[in-house]
Amino acid sequence: MYKLGMSLLRLRAELMQARALLRDPRAPRSVKLVLIAALLYVLSPIDLVPDLIPGLGWIDDGAIVMLSLQLVRRLLASTPHAPPKAQAVRRAGRRR
Repeated sequence: MYKLGMSLLRLRAELMQARALLRDPRAPRSVKLVLIAALLYVLSPIDLVPDLIPGLGWIDDGAIVMLSLQLVRRLLASTPHAPPKAQAVRRAGRRR
């Protein structure tokens, strides 16, 4: 139970950083596009696995969110002048 709570706290922190990146005008467009695409997928009624199936429907949404956050970290790592919030996202990715 402890690991689940810590994972949820980490996910919350990453989502807050993603929100900050979306608002930051210095963030690269590619990062913003990835974040917006992931958000649209999660909110879309059309999924790989329908959300009507308890548990399984949310797993694909979670996987898309995790993969998009990893992609954002990689994109920010290749950006030489990343905004300060982006640098915090990079540091959070290194701790794992």
